[in-house]
Amino acid sequence: AQQSKAKPQGQKTLALLLFCVLSGIRISDFPKHRAYDQIEKILKDDASEEKGERARMASFVGAIAITDLVKTTLGPKGMDKILQSTGRGHEVTVTNDGATILKSLHIDNPAAKVLIDISKVQDDEVGDGTTSVVVLAGELLREAEKLVAAKIHPMTIISGYRMAAECARNALLQRVVDNKENAEKFKSDLMKIAMTTLSSKILSQDKEHFAQLAVDAVMRLKGSTNLEAIQIIKKPGGSLKDSFLDEGFILDKKIGLGQPKRIENAKILVANTAMDTDKVKIYGARVRVDSMSKVAEIEGAEKEKMREKVKKILGHGINCFVNRQLIYNFPEELFADAGILAIEHADFDGIERLALVTGGEIASTFDNPESVKLGHCKLIEEIMIGEDKLIHFSGVEMGQACTIVLRGASHHVLDEAERSLHDALCVLSQTVNDTRVLLGGGWPEMVMAKEVDELARKTPGKKSHAIEAFSRALVAIPTIIADNAGLDSADLVAKLRAEHHKEGCNAGIDVISGSVGDMAELGISEAFKVKQAVLLSATEAAEMILRVDEIITCAPRKREDRM
Repeated sequence: AQQSKAKPQGQKTLALLLFCVLSGIRISDFPKHRAYDQIEKILKDDASEEKGERARMASFVGAIAITDLVKTTLGPKGMDKILQSTGRGHEVTVTNDGATILKSLHIDNPAAKVLIDISKVQDDEVGDGTTSVVVLAGELLREAEKLVAAKIHPMTIISGYRMAAECARNALLQRVVDNKENAEKFKSDLMKIAMTTLSSKILSQDKEHFAQLAVDAVMRLKGSTNLEAIQIIKKPGGSLKDSFLDEGFILDKKIGLGQPKRIENAKILVANTAMDTDKVKIYGARVRVDSMSKVAEIEGAEKEKMREKVKKILGHGINCFVNRQLIYNFPEELFADAGILAIEHADFDGIERLALVTGGEIASTFDNPESVKLGHCKLIEEIMIGEDKLIHFSGVEMGQACTIVLRGASHHVLDEAERSLHDALCVLSQTVNDTRVLLGGGWPEMVMAKEVDELARKTPGKKSHAIEAFSRALVAIPTIIADNAGLDSADLVAKLRAEHHKEGCNAGIDVISGSVGDMAELGISEAFKVKQAVLLSATEAAEMILRVDEIITCAPRKREDRM
């Protein structure tokens, strides 16, 4: 031991001596023993491994830390986070969207990465519930940690969790409401879902207004989940209340000089081609000339090429030309002479969407006009939003297309409003397909917890502890919603539990009045698909992290000396 204080070599020797004693090998034989080589060679320098308890500990700590980070954003009274990037300009994002917060974190802990992944998948799949899924997975692991400490094997916990998740899902299935047949009721369901989704976001002040916008936009899609047809334009200025929905398509561009400002029954050619060759630009070649007249000849040839190209484009019989690249002065003059509206440099998203919405295709060559599919719309005109001029395409081929114009005080507010609205649109478009609806406000969790508790009482053996733990993790969600609103969560959840022992109870947490309320009367609803995704993803993620018993970290790759 004295030697081990003196130098690191001593520590190694001590470890080898211990190994010999424990495995019953004579010290003189140790160098011949094959384990000697293995211990030396199996991991490279700087690589590390953590086994058993320590590995599990690291997983639990990482996952629970991530949960604690986002759980304050849960519920209608959840707080926002400011994320500041380390890049140039130190951009600032203000958000309470779970997936956005987690996406922006650079994290080293492997278990935390699993939780970040499930929140991303939840965001892509159903759009909402990104915070709930991480919080539920974290609570399941918090409960599992206690069980592991009580010497219950992780596999037992996992099989208990699986039984509980199945039971919880069935409990929800028995309580879903489906108003697919009744259009009026279904529309009011959609409004409630939109308002519930928006109530935990920045748009909660004007949630009726935005819920109406979102429902109108999604109803236009007629059951399609393709949100490409709904365009969101952000224009600073005014207040959030000034946002509106416009049928058709708005392109954030100005109309060029000397061109018609209004076109009826437009035939649109959407293209991606270079229209900038009126300047001398012979690629990669050196041209020597002995007089300016020769330069003029080259320029003339270039201009002639351009004139030919414009003639081919005009040959399509169009009255509107939209190009993804720049259009220089000379071709712009030619288009203006022909009375054609030419729009240059339409942004990438804009042009893809414009082609989709007007029913055209993006063309790059113009030799055979008959094979090019043109886009159509009834009217193109210039409109003003705030202080900017934009081009409005109305009466487009794809009837379901529409544009939501968001107004707001600053870019940060607009970005967060867009994220919130996107969540609502995703949830609504999923609900139109899967029309099952549940009440919200902690009601589903209490229903599930009650059924899971029943199951725990009937189940013999150690699994019942895991099932009980699952029920406690479910109750954590209403607890956190109440905590975030500054209410007495212990008292409220106890009242809720008592209410739920009555048949057909609709009780949930009403954060506005700070008491237990009737969710059906308050109109707080959630989509079944979102809740199901939260339940199943969180259980799978918790199970995956529980299975871990060893973490091996590879050695970093060394930089070679280039000297």
